[in-house]
Amino acid sequence: MDVIKTRIPGVLVLTPQVFGDSRGFFFESFNQRQFNELTQTPYDFLQDNHSRSEQGTLRGLHYQLERPQGKLLRVVIGSIYDVAVDLRRSSPTFGQWLGRVLDAEHQQQIWIPPGFAHGFYVISPAAEVLYKTTDYYHPSSERTLAWNDPTLAIDWPLTLPPKLSAKDQRGTLWAQAEVFP
Repeated sequence: MDVIKTRIPGVLVLTPQVFGDSRGFFFESFNQRQFNELTQTPYDFLQDNHSRSEQGTLRGLHYQLERPQGKLLRVVIGSIYDVAVDLRRSSPTFGQWLGRVLDAEHQQQIWIPPGFAHGFYVISPAAEVLYKTTDYYHPSSERTLAWNDPTLAIDWPLTLPPKLSAKDQRGTLWAQAEVFP
């Protein structure tokens, strides 16, 4: 597995070794020992999530304040524009965001450590996203950062007006957001 460092320390893109032939392909999508060695992190994953969304859906930007989740995410059908926002006040990249296209064709994964808000916009007609989390879903500590906050100025590749949940429509602006130490 190859590891690509991004401009935000700790956020990594992982590319598995894919074995393909005329029948299809095979790859190991997760190996705990290898993940910990390659990312130099001590995390174990406690929950797996699977979402399906239609084109134009924007999910996020979500985070859990009291029980932060690291996320290892990949797309198994379609393509998305994936975004992570650094909410760690002590980080030199505090308030910066990183966006990247992830798709089923390239099988790349993104590791977003605890302390980030996360969201994605569906580019393809539909997308299915699988992600592992380092903590369980904890509704009372969940927060939503406004996806369209003018201070963050995330450059979403919108091809359609975003389809948002009621929760995502009420996202908090950056200036009022609760962040991590």
